Amino acid sequence: MKKQILWITETAVMLALLVTLQAVTKSAGQYVTGSCVNLILAVTALAAGPGSGAAVALLSPFFAFLLGIGPQSIPIVPAISMGNLVYVLLLWGIVGERCRSLPRKLLAWLGAAGGKAAVLYLLVVRLLCAALALPEKQVTLFTAMFSWPQLVTALAGGGVALLAVPIVRKALGKS
Repeated sequence: MKKQILWITETAVMLALLVTLQAVTKSAGQYVTGSCVNLILAVTALAAGPGSGAAVALLSPFFAFLLGIGPQSIPIVPAISMGNLVYVLLLWGIVGERCRSLPRKLLAWLGAAGGKAAVLYLLVVRLLCAALALPEKQVTLFTAMFSWPQLVTALAGGGVALLAVPIVRKALGKS
């Protein structure tokens, strides 16, 4: 029971932090907000565990949508959730809980960022933009948002997270 309460608490705090950062940085643009989102996703997965990471990854785009942050097209929201999920699962799957190997951390960082960017590009740009028959202006916007900027923000957030996670884990008594 104590572990379940801890899991719920850690997950809720990280989700609240992520949504708050999205709201606070919304006016700063995609690169700042996206980097902050990826930072929190990575810290959640690597400090709180893959279950918390997955929950935050899947839920945060829906909260962002409800708060008017990000694309206001409901069919895009589950695609963002899937991109986030790929990101946290690849990070966790490659690095694991106590990995201290620098090459493995670098592989996780690059692989997770590339995986997220690829999933978002395929789901949003290639699949949803075509399937939804969106106006050309919206297709252009989504193509700009869900292509290489996703790689940049995932790399930025993940890089900072890899530096921060040992400190966070130590503060939580998990190291």
